[in-house]
Parts: sequence; C-alpha cells; structure tokens
Amino acid sequence: MTTTILWDVDGTLLLNSFGGGGELYHTAVERTVGRELHPPMPRTHGKPDGLILSEILAHFGFDDSWHERARAVLDELSIERAQAGDRREPAPGVVDALTAVAARGWHNALLTGNSLVRARVKLEGAGLGPEWFDWDRSFFGATARERSEITRAAREALPGETLVIIGDTPRDDEAAAAAGMPFIGVATGVFTVEDLRETGAVLVVADLAGSLDEVLATIEGLR
Repeated sequence: MTTTILWDVDGTLLLNSFGGGGELYHTAVERTVGRELHPPMPRTHGKPDGLILSEILAHFGFDDSWHERARAVLDELSIERAQAGDRREPAPGVVDALTAVAARGWHNALLTGNSLVRARVKLEGAGLGPEWFDWDRSFFGATARERSEITRAAREALPGETLVIIGDTPRDDEAAAAAGMPFIGVATGVFTVEDLRETGAVLVVADLAGSLDEVLATIEGLR
C-alpha cells in the first residue's frame, strides 16, 4: 500500500522563528489596504494562512474582497524576507527522518497552513530543496479558513493511501481527526510533550532526533 507522510512545516520540519515572523501577516494586510493598523492581533500557531488573513481583515473592518490581494502580498513579503537573508533551521532529526522515510519507499509530502510559495521559500532557505518532497501529494492553506479543509482535500485526493500527519500543534491533530487520519505529534514547536499527549495522537515525541526509530515503527504499524 502506498504510504504518504504529510509533514507540517512551521514548528515541525523547521524551528519557529521566535524572533519574528508572526508580524508578517499584519504587515501583509497593512500593505494590502494601504495604511497602518494598530494594535496587531496576537500571534497564533496552527492556523492556516487563509484563516489568519481573514481574521485580521475582519478585525480591522475589511471584508474578504481584500483576501486575494493579501495572499499575494504575503507571498511577496516572504520572498523579500528570504532574499534579505532571513533563514530558518531544520528541527532536530528532520533530515534523517526525511531520508529514512524515502528509503522505505514512502512519500515525503507537505500538509501546511502556508501557501505553496511560502512553504517552498522557507524550506529552501533551510536547505531543504524541492527534491525532498512529493509536491503532487502536498497540500497548502493559502485559501483555507479551517485546517480541516486541507486534510479533507488530501484524503479526497489520495484515496486508498495510508496518510499520516506529523505536526507540532493540537490543531494538526484536530484536522487529522476530521479527515480520519492518524496524527504523530512532535514537540519542536510551542506545545510541549504534555500538551500534545492531551490530543488524540497515536504517538508523541520530544523531537525526531531522539525518537526516529519509534516514529518509523509507529508508521509501519499503521500501514
């Protein structure tokens, strides 16, 4: 049976940018509408880009007619930031995990709240070029208002395959459950092992570096 591992990006494949990054959505909306907006909304984790932009627009009294332009501006800002030298780091054990998955004949793919452009820019900046992932099996959240929209799209597009979500937030688990997929939690984002153990995860690990064998054995058992 074909097995596809659907990796989250922020906090899972890549360490979060705690020195910044959350303000990019706010800046994108400001650039879109052409004026400063204060104060920014609190940063959130696990929400897709589409939802975050929609919430910011609504908070400041703008309707969704601005959404398409805001998405384009967000992509532009992500590219600008990368060209200016902003780089992310792979989370511990990620390269070994991706290599081990591929060696077993399973597919490494993405299921992320980011747009395709933003995901690719972030990953390439961290040294994970496009050759690491099956882009035909990857799913993105540029327009999604709920993360479950992305997981349901993946389940519909890949019927009959074993799909496993690996992510770092309870929202990943909620979205996986909505589409009938198992979730493996890694505590390399803002949520702790204890937080993730309160979800429906089939396995929770601190990181991939110290628990890769356990993660691979769990996936093998799900096939």
